[in-house]
Formats: sequence, structure tokens, C-alpha cells
Amino acid sequence: MEEDTKIADNEKEMDFVGHLSELRNRLIVTAILFVTLFIVGFIYVEEIYAFFVKDLEFKLTAIGPSEIIWIYFSMAGLIAIVGSIPILTYQIWAFVKPGLTEREQRASLAYIPATFLLFIIGLVFGYLMFTKSLIPFLLSLNNGMFEIMFTVDKYFKFLMQVTVPIAILFELPIIVMFLTSIGIITPEFLEKNRRYAYFALIVISTIITPAPDFILPVIISIPLIFIYEISIRLAKRVYNKKLQKHEEVMNEESL
Repeated sequence: MEEDTKIADNEKEMDFVGHLSELRNRLIVTAILFVTLFIVGFIYVEEIYAFFVKDLEFKLTAIGPSEIIWIYFSMAGLIAIVGSIPILTYQIWAFVKPGLTEREQRASLAYIPATFLLFIIGLVFGYLMFTKSLIPFLLSLNNGMFEIMFTVDKYFKFLMQVTVPIAILFELPIIVMFLTSIGIITPEFLEKNRRYAYFALIVISTIITPAPDFILPVIISIPLIFIYEISIRLAKRVYNKKLQKHEEVMNEESL
């Protein structure tokens, strides 16, 4: 009995070490891709920078060499992060794949392109909102009182402060669908706590849009609330399919 227990413990330990080794290898692959994309972004940083400033009606100023270095690393890092998302998502899926059924593997595989697509849509929406609504609104408050100087550091930090949180929030439907599929949340829970979610989205909109009034954050929170409602609809579809599958399994067992 003791020998059998030791053998079982050794097998569990070897299995655990094997999983850690697999996870390490997958993270290494993702890290290599990240570094490669970072180098590519670093090489083409001038073109990337030109894209972001081509429609600006004002010129950005660098007040020191450190800001030039910062913009190189920021632009390259942005490209590396965005480009690495599909591979990172795939590596996570491939790691948990052995524990999924064939049907769950096919269903969860669709999350990979959806995750990337929603993140890009969120970045585009945040960028357009920033350049077309937020910046013009803030500049209108000046009304000729001040001579405004936009530094590279302040401008792009402000831009990322707005766009990145919005891009992450656009991942909400995928997160909700996944949590529903594994039974952590239900559509009823999302509907019951809808008003708290609305309030949280308005608070987040207020944080990322430091305007002196409450109108602009409310306007920005509208598409985020719309995304929350879409998440509820998607959660219902996942939940109903899950119940249907459970009923099919129960019927097969009863036969």
C-alpha cells in the first residue's frame, strides 16, 4: 500500500512538473513573439508616430531627450502588446485544451479571434473618441485664455490612459461568455446587478475622461453600457446551450 501511494504521489508530481514545463514553454514562445514585434515596432516607430499625429491641429513638443526615448519604447510596446494578444490567447487555449471536451475545444477556439477583434475595435473607438470628442472639448474650455503646449509625454500618456481601459472593457462579452460557460456567473446575476454595473461603467468613464462636467463621461459610458447589454444576451445563449447539453446528458444516462 505504501509503495502504491508513493508511486501515485510520484506520478502526480511528474504530471504537475510536466504541466509547469509546458506552461513555461508556451510563455517563452509568447515572449519571443513579443520581443520580435517590439523590435519591429522600434524600427518603424517614425511611421507609427506619424500615423498618430497626422490629424492633429497642434504640434507636440519634447522637453527633453528622455521623452524621445519614452515615445520609442511606448510605440514599440503598443505594437508588441496588440500583436501578441492572439498568440497569448492561443497559448492559453492550447494549455487548457486537454481538459476540454471536443465540443468545448471548438467553442472556446472561437474566443481567440474574437478577443483580438474586440480589443482592436476598443482601441479604435477609444482613439476616435479621444481625438474627435475629448481633446476638442477640453480645448474649447481654453477659449483663448492660455497658450497651450502639448508635450509628447503628456499627450501620449493621456491617450493611452483613455484608449487602453476602453479596449479592455470591450473584452467584456468574451469574459462574460467564458465565466458563464464555467458556471461562475449566470445571466440572471448580470440582470440583477445591472444598475450597479451601469454605475461602475459611468465611474470608469469619469476616471478616463477628466472633464469638468458629468455630460461627457455619461456620453462615453453609453457604448460601454451597450456592450454590457450585449454581454447579457451572449451569456443567455451560452447558458441555454449549457442547460440543453446537461439535459441531453441526463437523458442519455436515464436510458
